[in-house]
Order: sequence, then C-alpha cells, then structure tokens
Amino acid sequence: MYRKNIIVIAWTTLALIAFVTLSPIGLRPHFAGVSLERFGAFALVGLLFGLAYPRHLWLVLTLVSGAAVGLEVLQHLTPDRHGEVRDALVKLAGGVTGIGMSLALHKAIKRFVTLS
Repeated sequence: MYRKNIIVIAWTTLALIAFVTLSPIGLRPHFAGVSLERFGAFALVGLLFGLAYPRHLWLVLTLVSGAAVGLEVLQHLTPDRHGEVRDALVKLAGGVTGIGMSLALHKAIKRFVTLS
C-alpha cells in the first residue's frame, strides 16, 4: 500500500510541476528564489520517484532528467515563457539530488531493519 501511494504522489507531483512550468507566468506560485524553487521541485520529484521505483533507478534517472529538459524545451511553445539551459541544469541537479536522497534513505532503512 505504501508504494502505491508514493507512486500516485510522484506522478501527481510531476503533473503539477508540468502544469506550473507550462502555464502562463501569472499562475506560477512563488515560495522562494526561482532557482531554489526549481531545484526543490525536482529534488522532490527525484526523491518520490526513487522511493516509488527503487529497483529501476536508471529508468527513474532517465524520467526525471527527461522531464527537466523536456519541460524547458516545451516552454518555447508558450507565448510568455522561455526555457533556458541554466534552468534545465538547476532542475537536473535537483532531480539527481532527490534520487540520491532516495538511495540513501533505502540504504538507511535496510540497515535499520537488519539491525532490529
């Protein structure tokens, strides 16, 4: 049950990020600095997908990286948005960080379970 919930949350989060990334700039929420928001959003997506699919980390890495780059490219199709390489790199760094956090969490959980 836990894994199914994480899968739903991961895909929903990615869909929300896609919506916010491709919607008019006025609909974009602001919580912190823009680069920090990009990094944090993709770190969260990387973490969630890493937890949802722990045995498919190469696929997760491809999916998260593809989403980061793809969303930047798709911004060129919207009239008031513009994708930039710098923004894609921030998103990629966040995604990789999140995936790394999921790996560390899995290892910590395995170690804890074997110690119990």
